[in-house]
Amino acid sequence: MIISLAGYMGSGKSHISKILSDKLNFKLIDLDKEIVKKNKLTIPEIFQKKGEIFFRKQEREVLEEVLATENNCVLSLGGGTPVYYNNMDVINQNSLSFYLRANVATLSERLKKQKAKRPLLANIADEDIPEFIAKHLFERNAYYNKCRFTVNTDHRTPEDIAEEIIHHLPTY
Repeated sequence: MIISLAGYMGSGKSHISKILSDKLNFKLIDLDKEIVKKNKLTIPEIFQKKGEIFFRKQEREVLEEVLATENNCVLSLGGGTPVYYNNMDVINQNSLSFYLRANVATLSERLKKQKAKRPLLANIADEDIPEFIAKHLFERNAYYNKCRFTVNTDHRTPEDIAEEIIHHLPTY
C-alpha cells in the first residue's frame, strides 16, 4: 500500500507523513527530496538553472518511479504535483490519496512563520499572503479534491490527523 498526502504548502504534509510512517512502520518518501537527490540540485536551483518545465518533467518521472516500485510507504507530494499532467489520475490509480485541507487563515498563519523557508513567499508582504494563498487554492482545489479522502487539518494536532488517516486505511 502507498499512502499519498496532497495539499497546499503549510498543510502539514511533511510533518504528518513522518508521524504516519512511524505509526505504520512504513517507509517515508518525500517527492521533492527524491527530485533533489536525483538531480543533485535544490528545488530553487532546478527552477533557476533548468526551469519549471524541466522540474515538472522530473517530478512526473520520480512520481511514476516511486508509484511503480515502492510498497508500504507514505508519499509526501509537492504542493503543485497534483496540478500537472494527469498526475492526480496516476496517484489515484496507484495509491490511496488524502487531501490535507486547511483554510486560508490557517495556512496564512503557518506560512508567515515559515517565509524564510518558502521561496514562493519570500518577497510577499505578510498582509498579502492570504490573498496569494486564496488565489492558489482556487486554482488548485479541483485537483486536490480528486483525492480519495479529504482530511481537515484546521485546529487539529498532527497526531489526530494521522489517526484519522489510519482509520480510513483498508487493513487497519
